[in-house]
Parts: sequence; structure tokens; C-alpha cells
Amino acid sequence: MLSVQDLTVAYGAVEALRGVSLEIQEGDVVAVLGANGAGKTTLLKAISGLVPLRSGTISLKGENLTKYLAYRLAGMGVVHIPEGRRVFATLSVEENLNLGAWSVRNKISSQQLNSNKDWVFSLFPVLKERKKQLAGTLSGGEQQMLAIARGLVSKPKILLLDEPSLGLAPILVMEIFKVIEQIHAEEGVTILLVEQNARKALAIADYGYILETGKIALQDEAAELRENEHVKAAYLGGQRILKEQRPS
Repeated sequence: MLSVQDLTVAYGAVEALRGVSLEIQEGDVVAVLGANGAGKTTLLKAISGLVPLRSGTISLKGENLTKYLAYRLAGMGVVHIPEGRRVFATLSVEENLNLGAWSVRNKISSQQLNSNKDWVFSLFPVLKERKKQLAGTLSGGEQQMLAIARGLVSKPKILLLDEPSLGLAPILVMEIFKVIEQIHAEEGVTILLVEQNARKALAIADYGYILETGKIALQDEAAELRENEHVKAAYLGGQRILKEQRPS
């Protein structure tokens, strides 16, 4: 479905990604793991058109994405949930959701939009209770729910999730991952997940990639990565043995 080939992205003279290639099959959950500065966020930004490429190609179902601006990609079904929630604090929950569907406003009816909002409210009942509340007054966990719901309301083809559990209490992390599993199982949404919580990410993923200093250091089925001694030592509770990452 999504193909990234030989991708290189640089910030000035510093190459954040170097020759990265990955494949995501339709309906899969793919996890990207790595230490801080490994290039994970840059990878998502490159796919969603937020940073320019030095070289390489990105395609969705054979369509070259590199020729489109970010807002066009959102309308094509490539939806990016950024790290840090980034909700519109001075707008209500419902207004945030309406903006989430802005890129497809000419493709869906008001009835379909309402149906989509009902769907995300079923995933996050607390948001329905607070739909008239300003987003900036929500708790951190509720804002993360809203950020995901805002991305889902346009019914994306692929969802790019950047650190959805960051800064959340353990019980909220469990709730967020439960919803990720639910949208995958019930709606078949294809998901590319960047996540520091490697144990949680590999538990729900079909396939995984390990980024190290801007390059793919390891890739395999998620079940195999969970049993890989290097991955266990570096990301699943053991002593880190992969070399430290430089900032990207």
C-alpha cells in the first residue's frame, strides 16, 4: 500500500534519514522504534509532506506522493497525528473534529460527516460528553484522544501516529492502545506507529522497523522482534546495547 524507497532527508548538512526503505501492506499496523533522535518523527513528516526530501520516493497504491503538498496528501487519506497532540486549544472539541474533516469537505456530505463524528464519539465517549468544551481545557489524556479522533474523522487510508502514549498515565496508555487496536480490527485502518513504548507497540503491530541514526538497523515480523535479543535488551527492559542515537 505505502512504499518508501531510499529516502534521505536532511536539515542543512545533517542527514536525519539516510536511504530508508519500508513497505506497509494495506490493513497492517507497522511500528517504527528507535531511540530519541533516530529519525522516527522525521520519517512521518516526510511521508505526510511536512519536510522536503533530499532523495527517494514515497508512493501510496502506486501514486507518487512527493509531488503533492501536505494538505493535498491529507485529502488523499494520508493523516498524520503529530507528537504533542497539537489540538486547537481555543476551539471546542466538535470544532476540532470539523477541522479534521476539512481536507475532505468536498468529498463527503454533512450526513457522512455527522456519521463519522458519531463513530469517533463511540471510540471516545468522553469527547461526546465534552463536545462543546474548549479543547485547551481538556486533560492531557483527553487532548490525545481528541488528536486521534480529529485524524480519524476523515476516515483516512493510512494513519501516521507519532508517540500517542507520550506523557500519559499508564491507565490512559492502555486506553489509547485499546482504541488503536479497535480501529484496526473493526475498520481495517492501516497504521504506521512511532512509539517509545516498544512493548505496547510490538504487541499490536504486524511488522516492525528499528531506526538507528537515520537508517534501518533491523526489520522483521513484530512477533520475531519481540523475541530478538537485541530488541529485548535495547527496548523491552534490558540494558541498552544499540549505540546511542545522534539528534535528528
